[in-house]
Amino acid sequence: MKLVVRVKLLPTPVQAKALEATLHACNEAATWAAHVAFDKKARRPLELRKHTYTEIRARWGLGAQAAQHAIKKTCDAYTTLNANLRAGRYGRPGTRRHTRAAGKPVTFRPTAAQPYDDRMLSWQHQARTVSIWTTTGRMKGVAFTGQAEQLAFLAAHRKGESDLVCQDGTWYLIATCDIDEAALNTHPNGFLGVDLGIVNIAVTCDGTRHAGRRINRKRENGKPQRATLHSWPFAQLGAFIAYKAKKAGVPVVYVDPAYTSQECSQCHHTARSNRPSQAVFACRVCGFVEHADLNSSHNIAHRGWYTWVRGAPSTAPELTLTA
Repeated sequence: MKLVVRVKLLPTPVQAKALEATLHACNEAATWAAHVAFDKKARRPLELRKHTYTEIRARWGLGAQAAQHAIKKTCDAYTTLNANLRAGRYGRPGTRRHTRAAGKPVTFRPTAAQPYDDRMLSWQHQARTVSIWTTTGRMKGVAFTGQAEQLAFLAAHRKGESDLVCQDGTWYLIATCDIDEAALNTHPNGFLGVDLGIVNIAVTCDGTRHAGRRINRKRENGKPQRATLHSWPFAQLGAFIAYKAKKAGVPVVYVDPAYTSQECSQCHHTARSNRPSQAVFACRVCGFVEHADLNSSHNIAHRGWYTWVRGAPSTAPELTLTA
């Protein structure tokens, strides 16, 4: 499976200036190539290379590999744009937003990430430095740092490309690592239920709550609740959990969350009246009282176990993990 490790670069002022000039040149070249691709409808690497490769090298001083990556980055951006257009993420064809997205060339920020392969970047793990291509030549001795565990992981498993990124004036290399997946635990002895909600983004049945006020402020955009529940925080959170679980060999089971907020996790009586308020669950039959989201997470854990035993996972949005 693919994992990424982000390490922080510690360039000197002179090195940082060279990296900045390189990133700007690569992205200016990619933006120009994107305009050519738009005008000539050449959005595949081989086809676009015929129209742009020579000028990119001459005009921006990019090396052969950097020019190839700039062209490929342009084509990848159009592939992503077309996929988003087909998926309706820019609205329906004919709408203003769809027309605006489809009717102009792709552009790249001056500090957008630039991929580097092993011919453009080499790692000296013991010295904790990298040798990296720039528009002014090969630059050696650029220091990097990170957590010891991450650096050991990087040295043992790095494969493929790394992306050079500048964020708020700080430089990073985002490296791809390829590791074997952990053996899946096929005999779990319990499940951890995760309830996703509006007020609390995630509540687990062990009592952990994640309110995430900053994320809540981002997602409060006036859309209906259904759209909010399926917006990026939940999809991204679910993807992160599944990613981490896969690395550890922990099964993830998705269950149908219908009525988990109204069902008593003790006696399983289900009624709307069991939920007198957003935060409180009070069973009208057995008298069990609990925080509503925590009660829901227990129900999700129960359903995860039953789903696992039946061997028929659903594609519903709530999830459970083995304990």
